[in-house]
Amino acid sequence: MCTREPRRRALEETILYFHDIELETGKIDSAPAISRTYAWTVFALTLGLLLSDYMSRQVLNAVFPLLKTTWALSDTQLGSLSSIVALMVGVLTFPLSVLADRWGRVNSIALMAGLWSLATLGCAISTSYGEMLVARAFVGLGEAAYGSVGVALVLSVFPAHLRSTLTGAFMAGGAFGSVLGMALGGGIAAHLGWRWSFGSMAAFGLLLLIVYRIVVTEKRLARLRAEVSVAAPCKPGVRLSLRLLVQGLFASRSVVCAYVGSGLHLFVPAALFAWMPSYLNRYYAMTPGSAAVAASGFVLLTGLGMVVCGMLTDRISRAVPVRKWITAIAYCMVSFAVLGTAFRLHAGALQLVLIGIGMFVSAGASGPSGAMVANLTPSSIHASAFATLTLANNLMGLAPAAVLTGMIADRIGLLGTLQIVPIVPLVGAIAFFAGKRSYAKDLRRLSATRDQPTPR
Repeated sequence: MCTREPRRRALEETILYFHDIELETGKIDSAPAISRTYAWTVFALTLGLLLSDYMSRQVLNAVFPLLKTTWALSDTQLGSLSSIVALMVGVLTFPLSVLADRWGRVNSIALMAGLWSLATLGCAISTSYGEMLVARAFVGLGEAAYGSVGVALVLSVFPAHLRSTLTGAFMAGGAFGSVLGMALGGGIAAHLGWRWSFGSMAAFGLLLLIVYRIVVTEKRLARLRAEVSVAAPCKPGVRLSLRLLVQGLFASRSVVCAYVGSGLHLFVPAALFAWMPSYLNRYYAMTPGSAAVAASGFVLLTGLGMVVCGMLTDRISRAVPVRKWITAIAYCMVSFAVLGTAFRLHAGALQLVLIGIGMFVSAGASGPSGAMVANLTPSSIHASAFATLTLANNLMGLAPAAVLTGMIADRIGLLGTLQIVPIVPLVGAIAFFAGKRSYAKDLRRLSATRDQPTPR
């Protein structure tokens, strides 16, 4: 008890500090008053850039067979070209998101989109594996903080009760972008060559960036808030010490479990996004173009599943918040059971059906995880909180998935590797179960602390 009391007091002081910030900046309102049409416009354009983000990232997977032949690459090298992006995102997402909280989210988004688009153009003109690896690293640098900053911007203009739905829908944009990147990239490569696949993705990103920069600005968001709300307009940045920031980000055991569970459960979809075109090419004798289009269908199912699972979670947990954890656990368990069974069957229709079902729920815990993190951290540092979530997603799931799958596949074959991969979300389910046990208590403690008189 002696060691817990100082921690409890420190946590309460941190929450009160953030509560004070939110009162002063007008960020405490759970349903920001803003033009509904403009809010959805911001959502659509921010989601559009996320599509560009993942189109630039996943177009590589569509041309894996072509690059393997052109440069005589091993599966490990192919996997590294995919994983280097997620690794850069994982390493840089937190510091860049903290900077975005201070510099302004819209300006940061514009800079990031420009960088990943130009880096994708660099992939198009690469002449060797080394050059491609460097260009892919810069793609990751540009994309590093986009997911966390983008979702924080979206959540800031919608009511709190839509958080699972919006987070799931926004993160599903990554799956839809992957679909477009793989399908369009495979089709373009089949007719014009793989370099044009990268060039087309770069052009799309730059054109959308121009539209975004014209329509969405920090000043316009602030002006609209001031016009339609009695609350003070939001300030573009919040400056605080690193100690207080870390305390706010890791304020409870349940939020740590949300970070860990989310990261682990994304290992499976990341591995399958990268390797499904190669799997269909090798075990179903599809051409690279046909395999990319077919694989994009499975990725589309993953995106649809993220939206449906997020909406289902909001409906189930609206009256009982702890049910968010139950749904996250269920999605992980179904993914483990169905995909584990699918890859032990012979190639055929039944296997493909089970793979589709498994991929539908494989990223279903993304929406609940985002809602948990948003509920357990102060809104004034949501970009940093989602950066921490993105860090966990990348370092535990997205970054190692492709390259580890490739390394193991070089030794036991791709099929044998994909039979092992579905075990990872089972570990994620254990993390979610641990978080569920303290979630209600942590929410009550946070709520009680916020209700205390703010010290002056």
